[in-house]
Amino acid sequence: MSSAVNLQQARRLSVAPMMDWTDRDCRYLLRLISRECLLYTEMVTTGALIHGDRERFLAHDAFEYPLALQLGGSEPDEMAQCAIMGEDAGYQEININVGCPSDRVQSGRFGACLMAEPELVAESVAAMQNKVGIPVTVKTRLGIDDKDSYEFLTDFLDKVSAAGCEIFILHARNAWLKGLSPKENRDIPPLNYERVYQVKKDYPHLHIDINGGIKELDEATDHLQHVDGVMMGRAAYHNPYLLAEADKTIFGKHEPALSRREVIETMLPYIEKRMSEGRPLKSITRHLLGVFQGVPGARRWRRHLSENAHLPGAGIHTLKEALALVD
Repeated sequence: MSSAVNLQQARRLSVAPMMDWTDRDCRYLLRLISRECLLYTEMVTTGALIHGDRERFLAHDAFEYPLALQLGGSEPDEMAQCAIMGEDAGYQEININVGCPSDRVQSGRFGACLMAEPELVAESVAAMQNKVGIPVTVKTRLGIDDKDSYEFLTDFLDKVSAAGCEIFILHARNAWLKGLSPKENRDIPPLNYERVYQVKKDYPHLHIDINGGIKELDEATDHLQHVDGVMMGRAAYHNPYLLAEADKTIFGKHEPALSRREVIETMLPYIEKRMSEGRPLKSITRHLLGVFQGVPGARRWRRHLSENAHLPGAGIHTLKEALALVD
């Protein structure tokens, strides 16, 4: 699914970039559940790619496509350099993080604090688009701290879209950089979906995706009456099988989804391969804990994996034992 048309279709529903969560093992699981939705990497910083283990940070499986790389950075030349790396590695979109409120991100001068520097974001967009043939997109908040007016948001959109960005993912909440932890900022201040809807009305030529607090596919369907795409975050991580209906409900596909048990059984050869490469079992199974949510035996499944996946000698048999505990 590498064509622009298919990528545009995939944006109808995406799973958000989430630090420490949406690694390649998580994405492989999600792709087994939904063939159609767009997946995002965790945020990767420009410094990590330029000065660190580039191959490890960019590693993925082609099975994960359609797949976007999210970058954190603010230096246009470095952003362009890393966009080239991402395109060369096979990613189909490069997304700029202008939404994360954490102190770690602010100290690196990227994330939500960049909303205050739209010209710099625009420079990065232009530099990146000058070097790659895949879409460069921006994920942002509605505002930062007391700069939460509609005018502040539209000034940002005007300047960044003028540089060539046509796709924006709007987390429908203001980012508080002072006085709130990133965890608190997931729920405070209140979500403002209406403002995102208004952006789409006022900028019909831009592709606008909505993000923030969306827990069910029914909600996603409702949002799609007003915007071009929906991005789900924590709900899709903690209850990944909710995506099983997405291909039918959101994308109009009619191929049957794998059952929860089939998802795990199909993933076993992948897990075996990753373990042969040195990946600890517990690093993979942590993403699987929510697969049976709502099913009899789900608690036994979670407990068996939590108590045994980290033990010496844990392997595929550990997963099969856990599966046997699920009705």
